[in-house]
Amino acid sequence: MTSYRIGVDIGGTFTDIVLLGSDGTIHTKKISSSVDNYARAIVEGLAEVFSETGLDGGMIREILHGTTVASNAILELQGARVGLITTRGFRDVLEIRTLRMPRLYDMGWIKPAPLVERYLREVVDERVDARGGVERPLDPKDAERAIDALLAEKVEAIAVCLLNSFTNPAHELMIGELIRKKAPTMPTSISYEVLPEIKEYERTSTTVVNAYVMPIVARYLRALRKGLDETGVPARLLLMQSNGGLTTDTAAAERPMNIIESGPAGGVVGAQAVARATNLPKIITFDMGGTTAKASIVEDGEVTRATEYSVGAGIMIGSRLLTGAGYTLKVPAIDLAEVGAGGGSHVWIDGGGSMQIGPQSAGALPGPVCYDKGGTVPTVTDANVLLGYINPNHLVGGALKLNAEKARDAFDRCIAAPLAMTLEQAAYGAHQIAASNMIRAIKAISTERGRDPREFALFAFGGNGPLFACGMASALAMKRVVVPPSAGLFSSFGLLYADVEHHYSRTFRRLLRKADLQQIEGAWDSLAEQAMCQLAAEGFTGGGARLRRAADLHYQGQSFELTVSVPEGRIDKMMVAQLEEAFAKEHEKTYGHRAGADEPVELVSIRVVGQGLREGAGVPQFVRGSRAEPEAPAPRAAYFGPAQGWIESPILRRSDLSTAQAGPLIVEEYDATCVVPPQARASLDPGGNIVIDLG
Repeated sequence: MTSYRIGVDIGGTFTDIVLLGSDGTIHTKKISSSVDNYARAIVEGLAEVFSETGLDGGMIREILHGTTVASNAILELQGARVGLITTRGFRDVLEIRTLRMPRLYDMGWIKPAPLVERYLREVVDERVDARGGVERPLDPKDAERAIDALLAEKVEAIAVCLLNSFTNPAHELMIGELIRKKAPTMPTSISYEVLPEIKEYERTSTTVVNAYVMPIVARYLRALRKGLDETGVPARLLLMQSNGGLTTDTAAAERPMNIIESGPAGGVVGAQAVARATNLPKIITFDMGGTTAKASIVEDGEVTRATEYSVGAGIMIGSRLLTGAGYTLKVPAIDLAEVGAGGGSHVWIDGGGSMQIGPQSAGALPGPVCYDKGGTVPTVTDANVLLGYINPNHLVGGALKLNAEKARDAFDRCIAAPLAMTLEQAAYGAHQIAASNMIRAIKAISTERGRDPREFALFAFGGNGPLFACGMASALAMKRVVVPPSAGLFSSFGLLYADVEHHYSRTFRRLLRKADLQQIEGAWDSLAEQAMCQLAAEGFTGGGARLRRAADLHYQGQSFELTVSVPEGRIDKMMVAQLEEAFAKEHEKTYGHRAGADEPVELVSIRVVGQGLREGAGVPQFVRGSRAEPEAPAPRAAYFGPAQGWIESPILRRSDLSTAQAGPLIVEEYDATCVVPPQARASLDPGGNIVIDLG
């Protein structure tokens, strides 16, 4: 009997649903996101899918979900009322931060308000030194006083982060036990359990963020579970984490810090799987939706992960070296750069008379002007309709009719007339500015990481990614663009490729050449045991459980680390030499140089990833869509810039590219539109991906 898995990704404009059968049948659904209650769109969308396919909820084996609920709570400052207990003298760590400035020379920049107001930060008189020795024991009565003070303020969650607790957690664990006795149902975030790593601000911030979103995520998951049960879908629910692995809904409710950047990760994981299957050694992923565009990198089949990032920092544009605008999370996450340039991004004129794109967006409601739902500010999508790239009668397979005349009037009134430009000049200018903004994101994860984008293929997805990809790739002198099947829903599709993952880390500072190697191996074994216990509790044992090791290293005296993988085997002198060489190569690739062989390398943190390999996971080699491809419409004129002007362009289906075709041409699909410019050539590879050679 055929069983089914479902991938669901919530975006700012659309909620995407992909249903995949074990026989390779695939059905897709794209519906407007329900911003007031994201769970409602999922439940209603599934009901529509069942109606269209004749399936029922009992045939669904699992639901894989990427969500923005946690990140939205931080962006909108709608999280829980959190109280913090910390060591005396460290009450203001959240405000002092790391003194990093996100914008140089901007004297008017104001750091974001702490997620815990000062009067909700209680201190206890205790002290643990950097080696774990207790200098000043914690008085239980002092701890009870701090807890009672926060409970009296009716906090909704409590975070506990004491100085140097990563070396000795006894005092934190004592406070945690007292909280459970006084308030058994109080959501509590203990730094040693959340992040047993060095750096006081990063550890405190991560612990607080975890507490801040715990009640919101728990409520959302309960509501979603209830809605699924009422719809007759008892399947287990797995959530995408920021690191690209899946986790159970129970674990996500306890450690919601791991799903803050859940939404963008699915597409990168899917791109990684396609790159491996098609022998593409180097790809840059480009995901453009309705609100933002995101870029990441996959090298030699491996995604690039950052060990920390900021959330609530606004759109990440320009240099990735300038940080400090948001709330720091020191957890592994797929390394992404993001810009506020999506299909719904507003096109506007600034005080100096220059055209600007975003970061404000029309979102799902009212949406672009052409959606005819009340929008009045022109958007990038309106520009693309005017340029002939988007068929007003085909968006979402024709389910969403566009009003091109309203888009024309709004663009003329708000942009073209004030700038004394023709309509096509204004629309093409908006398209080019949006593309240049997104190119900054690609440079942030390539050239700023020591990678040359010309050596990579651009892997484009999202509802708008294939529309912009060729122009951006040409500007970067990239030679190839790849557009996967179901490109507009690829973040949902990518969820189907992911494995369950649990990441564990611990600060363990040692100079490698002078370290007790047995001690290091014992520390790694301890983390491995934690990972295996967690996987076993979730039903992953034997061949279904796999471990991977990594290490954070730097040259002695440096403040920042690079992460390298650690191969299997005993930690001996040969392994130390391998680690030092791997670190030196990564240092040279990232920064352009490496130190001499006599420069000591310091181990800072150890990491273990426990992977649960689900039976029947992944995607069959051959998939077939349940939607019949419509007849291709007649050719239409599309504008390719002042040098080439309007060109009558064929409108094709994906299957028409089984024989290579020269541009210009436009491929229209249910979920995305791919624009192939003049002088480019498009064809299908054996996996059904559109491969565009730019020459």
